[in-house]
Amino acid sequence: MATDRYESPLSSRYASDYMLHLFSAQERIRTWRQLWVELARAEHQLGLPITEKQVQALEAHVDDIDFDMAARREKEVRHDVMAHVYTYGQAAPEAAGIIHLGATSCYVTDNADLVIYRKALVYLRRQLLTVMAHLADFAYAYRELPTLGYTHYQPAQPVTVGKRATLWLQDFLADLEELDFVVEHMQFLGCRGTTGTEASFMDLFDGDEAKIDEMNRRISAAFGFDRCFPVCGQTYPRKADSRILNVLSSIAQSCYRMAGDIRLLQHDRQVEEPFEKNQIGSSAMAYKRNPMRCERICSLSRYLMADAMNAPMTASSQWLERTLDDSANRRISLPEGFLCADAILRLAQNVTNGLHVNEKIVERTCREYMPFIATENLMMEGVKRGGDRQELHEIVRRCSMEATARMKEGLDCDLLDRLAATGAFGMTAQEMEAVLDPRLYTGRCARQVEAFVAQIRPLLADAAEESAEIGL
Repeated sequence: MATDRYESPLSSRYASDYMLHLFSAQERIRTWRQLWVELARAEHQLGLPITEKQVQALEAHVDDIDFDMAARREKEVRHDVMAHVYTYGQAAPEAAGIIHLGATSCYVTDNADLVIYRKALVYLRRQLLTVMAHLADFAYAYRELPTLGYTHYQPAQPVTVGKRATLWLQDFLADLEELDFVVEHMQFLGCRGTTGTEASFMDLFDGDEAKIDEMNRRISAAFGFDRCFPVCGQTYPRKADSRILNVLSSIAQSCYRMAGDIRLLQHDRQVEEPFEKNQIGSSAMAYKRNPMRCERICSLSRYLMADAMNAPMTASSQWLERTLDDSANRRISLPEGFLCADAILRLAQNVTNGLHVNEKIVERTCREYMPFIATENLMMEGVKRGGDRQELHEIVRRCSMEATARMKEGLDCDLLDRLAATGAFGMTAQEMEAVLDPRLYTGRCARQVEAFVAQIRPLLADAAEESAEIGL
């Protein structure tokens, strides 16, 4: 491994082999060559002077890419696409004269990007569904376990561990719906010429517009796209990139929210991310179990959310039919965005697959605050026994402040003893204890979890079957 050159941590540490290959130079240029093949095939089939033998020659040399030759040629001509046209022609000399006929550089660069981005989105979809499947199982398993709820990160009415997980799960479902919308509405650029007018093909096809449309239809279909953008300049509309990076940012937002919650809960030892047998939590404090996976999710998510701002800035600054200030930015922001989303979801899969609940800690934390939470019920019961609601409210307020002050001194909570001692509620401390069962205060949590998980189970089952078929 070379150590004297910078290497992106997304490549060396975080992203999957699949995503690294998908955004490799090999896959990018291979896709360019496939585009040149399909252009030549369509032109041949529609009557241009290109032979079947030339198309076959191009097909035979899609994979044997001489990157050294292309690099040398690019130094001479200062144009990456033309360098690869030359290199391809050297590999298939009988077809050299018809490669790229009628096309401009964006025919291969932009269409290849769209092909690669869609493959990447489909791959991320499967990863997202895996995270959702793990969370659905977790939520259902803990749908009835009461836990202290928090608003403003202050103790509030109990919820259940499973219900809290469905909040994360619902965010991911929204991301999935957005991702599916983006994939479904992706369109191909096709071969449209230098300013999107298709003027070169009007010459090649002697003004036969139906043949131009058919050529673009055939090329698009060869790559699995059912339509082209109706109009464009030299490039496909950069609004498409905004859509793509926006959904990646949305996934990062959901992962950050989940990981942030887990970090807070791990501080209280209620819920913990997976911790391996020989894992080291700290170089100095050997006892520590830091939530390093969730921290990494949050760290990478911040990067991805910031990265997503590149696309709208690029889309908003495209002058007239095209400007080249998009190119260098897109070479970085789109691939890095995908690699980052891949890394985040890989971590999220690991965390959600091994999330651990310390049930005794959860129970203890919940019970510690139950006397305060139960005061509403105690007031209602006190009124039933002849008390005045306003007087009881004042007693609860005063006794709660006194009990809280005592707890701040490190002592136990004696709120129920204080309330019972007033006699205003007509209840003993033991009778008050009967209303402290946290399960009485979780409302419809368990039913909400059951209903939500049932709603998405078919979606998750289909995803599991699809992943099994392709070996993921």
